[in-house]
Amino acid sequence: MEFTELVAPLRDELHAHCYRMLGSSHDADDALQEAMLRAWRGLGAVRSPDAVRSWIYTVATRTCLDVIQRRGKRALPVDLGPASTFALTADVPDDEVAWLTPYPAYEHRESVELAFVAALQHLPGNQRAALLLVEVLGFTPAEVAHMMSTTVASVNSALQRARALIASKAPTPVQRVDDARARALAATYADALRRGDVGALVAMLTEDVTWSMPPLRGWYAGLAAVRDFAERIPMGSCGQWQHLLTRANGQPAVASYSCPDGGDAFGAWSIDVFSFRDDRVCAITSFIGVTHFAAFGLPAVYQ
Repeated sequence: MEFTELVAPLRDELHAHCYRMLGSSHDADDALQEAMLRAWRGLGAVRSPDAVRSWIYTVATRTCLDVIQRRGKRALPVDLGPASTFALTADVPDDEVAWLTPYPAYEHRESVELAFVAALQHLPGNQRAALLLVEVLGFTPAEVAHMMSTTVASVNSALQRARALIASKAPTPVQRVDDARARALAATYADALRRGDVGALVAMLTEDVTWSMPPLRGWYAGLAAVRDFAERIPMGSCGQWQHLLTRANGQPAVASYSCPDGGDAFGAWSIDVFSFRDDRVCAITSFIGVTHFAAFGLPAVYQ
């Protein structure tokens, strides 16, 4: 069987694995391309078709670990400093930070949720790999030990440390809501921003909601701070808004287009990704930048 036929059924899940490892859809593209080249070169060592999946994941994981060693982890604003209690009108992009990016995926819902991928970035590479290979992809610790050229004891130790750190980074579980409710909340958010209705926006949020906007370092926590930010910045000084419903990180999201006062065109502004709890939105992450839109197959200008 040709190499392309062997790997084609695995390509989407491999890309999702690279995204979870690296926290960037662009880095995942590059890592997957490099991994496919490495895997093709070493395919002669694979003894049977049943071993192809393990071999491909071994190569993809090691490729991602090489990237992590060179570049380090991806971050969100919440990782870099305390929340602001008032709107930061002079906040500017920080291009020195390697920011986490949204993932334009419909599948792999639970395993590419933003909160989970963000928490993964706090793990050393070997712990990240062990956790994903065992708990997401279903390999046994013995299989992972063989894949990573280490011992089962080392894999189990890495798993224990990884689980503890993930739990500390997400002490309050983020809950999944069904797609219909998630779409309704996304639509409510878009409509509230378009109309400048801060009351409608606040009504859909939890008391401890956060809102961040990479590549801006500033972020907000709690209804009072989020309300002040919403009134003064997106609803107060950004002009008019239009939105397209999309999907990011396996769930409904919003693509926001801004038209400054006096303008006549709505330009791509941000991909807005939500986390949910108690049937409300507990976190909004607005990934600012037109470069994100191409990955989602979205236009740079709202028509």
